[in-house]
Amino acid sequence: MLRSALLPPLARGCLRRSLPQLGAEGRQRRCLFSGSPSSASHWSKVVSEAEKIVGYPTSFLSLRCLLSDELSNIAMQVRKLVGTRHPLLNTARGFVLDSRNNLQMRGLVVLLISKAAGPSITAESSLQNDMISGIHPSQRSLAEITELIHTAFLVHRGIVNIGELTSSDGPLKDMQFGNKMAVLSGDFLLANACTSLAELQNTKVVEIMSSAIGELIQGIYYENSNLENGNGLTDDVRISTWKEQVFLSHSALLAKSCQAAMELAKHDARIQNMAFKYGKHMSMSHKLNVDIQPFLNESSNDSVAFSLNSAPVVLHQDLIGREAWIKQIEEAQVKGNLIDYTKLQDAIKAGKGVTSAIDLCRYHGNRALEALECFPPSEARSALENIVYAVTRFS
Repeated sequence: MLRSALLPPLARGCLRRSLPQLGAEGRQRRCLFSGSPSSASHWSKVVSEAEKIVGYPTSFLSLRCLLSDELSNIAMQVRKLVGTRHPLLNTARGFVLDSRNNLQMRGLVVLLISKAAGPSITAESSLQNDMISGIHPSQRSLAEITELIHTAFLVHRGIVNIGELTSSDGPLKDMQFGNKMAVLSGDFLLANACTSLAELQNTKVVEIMSSAIGELIQGIYYENSNLENGNGLTDDVRISTWKEQVFLSHSALLAKSCQAAMELAKHDARIQNMAFKYGKHMSMSHKLNVDIQPFLNESSNDSVAFSLNSAPVVLHQDLIGREAWIKQIEEAQVKGNLIDYTKLQDAIKAGKGVTSAIDLCRYHGNRALEALECFPPSEARSALENIVYAVTRFS
């Protein structure tokens, strides 16, 4: 295992020791990274270093499409939403300024794993000669395609339920217009991604990425179904169900993009499988990190900003049982059957759901690191490792 200056040996050992199964003892154990709190600045540093390795900032991966005449016209129309609370505005801002979540992270990982794997021994010499900085042009195109698909679904998620709007959200006609723009611009990005995918002229890659799009749609369908049911507080959700849904809506695209990148370089099934596993487990760790943050940030004034479908909440329900969870909900109720989310959050933090989520995050991080062991030591592999370390750090 390569040692990077970005991660002290003590922290590396701490991550590795979190690998055992998540039994009762494992749920209680929590190994902290001494003196290295998780922060946006650290994550940005890891991403910046990784971008230098692949040759250019991946924040510009989908810029060519975003600056096309067709999408520029859509962007001009979206300006009409200024003054409303339509989520499409926040999504558009995220393309320009996003220092914490790094919207282009998926494309960066595809480029890094392409460079880490290098050329296949069985690949034709012409394929190897076309590589620039250790990455084939088709793999760079795939990274762009991955980002376009992700961006398209981000835009589609910005469609709001008109029936739940209030007057403070903005005029109804503007919100309806925003929905139309979200559908139109999301479809445009997805169509461009599919066109670029066909231009790769690799039927296996088309098959892999098409299945990823299908799973993304399925995952978003599950999410929307849960929202429409309106029973988020009392739903009996198990961690196995949570993992399945998160894989579909967050992990499948990156996992299959990493696999497709190996197929483009003519790597065998074993290498493709290891790339798939890295993408899957790294993105699971990333999602768990995002879910955990609201329960760790003591200084935040917005203490109720957490999702009822987040991993700490699901694990909390799993650990205390359904009856105890319903009782905690009843105890958190105030006048008019409204829920005091601050009180509910305190109840979750007092249990073992948060520490179990941290253990689960590190478990998936370790699985991602294991998948990288099949690749030779290199700067790209170190960068992929550092991404895992960054999303498994907690203060």
